Amino acid sequence: MSAFANHFAFEFKSGLRNPTLLLMNYLFPLGFYAMIGLVMTQINPLFVGVIIPAMVIMAVMASNLLGLPGPLVESREAGIYRSFKINGVPALAILATPMLTTVFHALIVSTIIALTAPLFFGGEPPSNWGAFILVTLVSTLVFGAIGALIGVAAREERATVFLSQAIFLPSMLLSGLMMPLSMLPAAVTRFAALLPPTHAMQAFEGLAFGRETVLNPGLSLLVLASSGVLAFLLAVYLFSWDSRNATRRGHPLLGLLALVPYVIAFLLG
Repeated sequence: MSAFANHFAFEFKSGLRNPTLLLMNYLFPLGFYAMIGLVMTQINPLFVGVIIPAMVIMAVMASNLLGLPGPLVESREAGIYRSFKINGVPALAILATPMLTTVFHALIVSTIIALTAPLFFGGEPPSNWGAFILVTLVSTLVFGAIGALIGVAAREERATVFLSQAIFLPSMLLSGLMMPLSMLPAAVTRFAALLPPTHAMQAFEGLAFGRETVLNPGLSLLVLASSGVLAFLLAVYLFSWDSRNATRRGHPLLGLLALVPYVIAFLLG
């Protein structure tokens, strides 16, 4: 337990000292939140109703999708995991520690957004804070698991950028963060069901804010949770100790199995 605590403390401090991680964990999400709060609330007054969940999801994605996978690949390529293996550190702990520290950073930023949005931008607070906290925790852990899976499946750091952006960019446009999902064409709405942030946003709106949603919010939360469990289990299974090792336990494409809950939601939609 003490070894895990020391590893956690080291990873947490790295998230503050490493310029890239500091950017993805704090500077980028908080800067984007401030810019969107100043601009979008003036262009679209209705945005004050969704600024809190939308910016929380954006912050969680920035930390876990854009910040987490790269260091995992860097550590593997540098041979750091070989020394962990020699000292008997299990793959589960190697993945869980950076994932949980990134989740912790994302939760700090989410708390800042939730507390300051009503004061600075007139954001509407949740009607059910318990549900808001639950959805935030589940969403953050899910994106942490997805980020870990991307870091494990990618063969090089450049691939993590492509895979992360393949989720991040469509999500910003199509998952209901910038405009309500109900305003999108029906075909786009169905496609949006394949994106994790769509289900996070629907769970926030339905469970934490008590609004009518396009998708069933309880089902969306279940889809998120099941995909997070799948993603983390697949990340542990596909974990490779050394980039020089040509043999892997499974093909990286097995990581696509984490999309199964979203495909089911898409087909049922």
